[in-house]
Amino acid sequence: MTAMSMATTQQPVPSRSMALAVVGLACALAIGKVAPVTMDTVSGALAPLCATAAESSPLDKVEPIGSYALPNVPGKRVTIVRVFYGPSGFSRPHRHAGSVTAYITKGEVRSQLGGGPVETFGVGRSFFEPPGATHLVSANASTTEPAELIAVFVADEGAQLTTYLE
Repeated sequence: MTAMSMATTQQPVPSRSMALAVVGLACALAIGKVAPVTMDTVSGALAPLCATAAESSPLDKVEPIGSYALPNVPGKRVTIVRVFYGPSGFSRPHRHAGSVTAYITKGEVRSQLGGGPVETFGVGRSFFEPPGATHLVSANASTTEPAELIAVFVADEGAQLTTYLE
């Protein structure tokens, strides 16, 4: 396992990192109740994430969950999405404008950040991508079953969250 990834256990008692992730997500959602945005705003902020057939496999999609300004960090926004990978699904190599934490909710996902090994993450595990890291491999590890993850971005307000590499 690399320094860029961290595993959570599948035991009933969550690890400290998982507990912190849940608390952070709960705080972000609570902030969203105080400073809500419309789904049009969320969809606009997520447009760069929504892959086309040229950017991924045909059964894959990105579903917006929410996007909220962080009032205690002026100029920053947290954006949460659900990424679905069909069997053998993948995303082209890309990078993100801000920090990203991914949490696997279904199946297994293969991931490789530039310079690191290819790793496989199952349900209940998470990994972290620092700003600007090159995400060379992001794919479903199965050829027969779907995979799914929740991604939480923290980036500058108005930033293009995902840039696909040529």
